[in-house]
Amino acid sequence: MNKRHYGPIIVSIIIVITGVTGIFLIHHQWQSEETAINNTGINKVKTNEQVLDLKTIIHNAEKNVLQIEAQDEKSTLTGSGFLYNDKGDIITNAHVVKDADAIYVRTANAKIYPAAIVGIGEDTDIAVIRVPQLAGQTPFSLATGDDKTELGDEVIALGSPHGFQNTVTLGIISGTERNFSLNNFVYEDIYQISAQITHGNSGGPLIKRSTGEVIGINSVGTEDGTIGFSIPITTVHSQIEEWSTSAKTDQLDYASTSDILNNFDPEQFKQDAQYLIEYYFDSILTRDYVGAYTLLGSNMQAETTYPDFREKYVHIINLVYDEFSSSISEDGNTKTSVNVTTETKLQNQQETTKKKYSYTFTIGYENDQLKILNIDIKESKK
Repeated sequence: MNKRHYGPIIVSIIIVITGVTGIFLIHHQWQSEETAINNTGINKVKTNEQVLDLKTIIHNAEKNVLQIEAQDEKSTLTGSGFLYNDKGDIITNAHVVKDADAIYVRTANAKIYPAAIVGIGEDTDIAVIRVPQLAGQTPFSLATGDDKTELGDEVIALGSPHGFQNTVTLGIISGTERNFSLNNFVYEDIYQISAQITHGNSGGPLIKRSTGEVIGINSVGTEDGTIGFSIPITTVHSQIEEWSTSAKTDQLDYASTSDILNNFDPEQFKQDAQYLIEYYFDSILTRDYVGAYTLLGSNMQAETTYPDFREKYVHIINLVYDEFSSSISEDGNTKTSVNVTTETKLQNQQETTKKKYSYTFTIGYENDQLKILNIDIKESKK
């Protein structure tokens, strides 16, 4: 080959190498530098995506909030608690369970389970109880990192005041670092909240509105219910974890489920049935169709597959129901009637359709747990 042909080839190789090197350096520079975004519209969208829907937060929270019934020889003390890990461990207040001979928990869908104490504080008003039947259920997300809760932060308090299960109150953090002693318990650096806390709320979760995480354990309220106090989860989390890790389920002392079922209380039975129905409707409203379907008894599930069940409710965008009317039938089940107004919207249609129905639920026990045994639905005439 003629030597003069080498010149262009060498020049071409140099150009290619230079180009590749330049591209690499530019790409490296671009990756290592932060990109500044001055478009405030983009920033606003990003912020709004972090705000959670209040109804969704409450419905998801209700699945993990338990009504606690601590029984002794003379009476039953009602409190609250919440599931915090996949072992079936529940956080509550020590003053709720410390004198109990037997402890039971009622879930939002009216199931009843015996519980045992895993650990309990002597000076600090916290306790952990365990329900093995709740193991594997997705627990609350706890705010156990750096505490960024501040005055004015919006909060949600859940509990069972006066036996009214899963009552929700809204408020703000109205004070921090409060200290006092009450009934032999020492409360240090706790939150003061404007959400109402009263008898039965004790042990329930305090949820941060912006994140949906549990930031505290509702513990004490003033007599008039206008001010509440909540123990920050960050201050007690290590003690709770220590109790939970060291406890062995087969070594804990559980009561018998049959004991509470044998003490039949007609009014409590009707109330539990109504809680079950409310949870059913709430599940449909929040599109938790799986949760609603699991409330059905085995015969109803055998007659209706989940896809068919879901298709029946998937177009409902709103649902309103009136007061319940309950009675106990001769077979020992409850009959609960309620008028329901639904608003539906079919796909690709602009207008919605409202209809009124009369629902009659048959609620009874199946394998020691309340289930919806039958639903009779009739469309109301206009």
